[in-house]
Amino acid sequence: MTAPRMLLILSENWTLTSGRDLPTLVRWAREAEDAGFDAVMISEHVVLGPDASDRGLMANPREYALPGNQDPLTPWPHSLSLLSSIAAVTSRIRLVAGAILAPLRHPLLLARELGTLDLLSEGRLVVQPTVSWSRDEYDALGVPFARRGRILDEQLEILDLLWRSSPASYSGEFFAFEDISFEPKAYRPDGPRMWFGGQRLHDRLLDRIVRYGHGFHPLGVPSTADLSRLRAAVPGRELELVGGTRAVFPDAESCADLGQAMAALPEQIEQGFTTFCLKPSQFTDDPDDVGRLCREVVRRAEAMGG
Repeated sequence: MTAPRMLLILSENWTLTSGRDLPTLVRWAREAEDAGFDAVMISEHVVLGPDASDRGLMANPREYALPGNQDPLTPWPHSLSLLSSIAAVTSRIRLVAGAILAPLRHPLLLARELGTLDLLSEGRLVVQPTVSWSRDEYDALGVPFARRGRILDEQLEILDLLWRSSPASYSGEFFAFEDISFEPKAYRPDGPRMWFGGQRLHDRLLDRIVRYGHGFHPLGVPSTADLSRLRAAVPGRELELVGGTRAVFPDAESCADLGQAMAALPEQIEQGFTTFCLKPSQFTDDPDDVGRLCREVVRRAEAMGG
């Protein structure tokens, strides 16, 4: 069995540090790289409204932020700015811009942001574009919530065009431009690596993976049928499957046991998953303990690989 690649989630660790203490997140990224982690991830929201908590708050504040389970005051710093700071103090670790809310940006601006960060990090950027779930957030930014999937599909076409061609022209339902030049482009001629994910493998998501994807990062545990359908859609193509540790909290106040959480990895590895997410606040309450935690995670992961 190959040793799993580990990814440190730097978002929503507010039981460990303040939402204003962003240099600490940068330090954790450097410590994760030193420990042997493969990647760090930062997700985003622009704003949150009342629908952020319409399903009730998470039972333990260390749980993952999911649709409708978080306090609207939850901090969500700008992910690409943070990843730029991390790129400047690291040299190897991949930088995953998770849950990039593409429909809330103009695609030309998004391409400029992503392409610059990809160049700055010398190709270490991984982007996971998504439409997300908060109608309040879309309303606040004046973007039609019901059309967000169609907007994303146009944006993906535009990004693919901009990485490859200059000058470029495009005419769609939401965006149009003619003979524009986009330089400098991303690090690779086909742009940053892209992951896609969601709560289920619906037809539109599968099409995005087939056309643009380098990885699949589902929300939760995908069904065997979904995995089989995914493999059938990309025969002979190497597609990174991203899973995660499964933290079990004994109560609403305590951290989870690391060994128990990582015991979920071998079954996922058997299914073909290679990269696994871990959120440090689920396993420690000490912000100065993250480096040690990362080293212990890597030690356990390497032991799984024999």
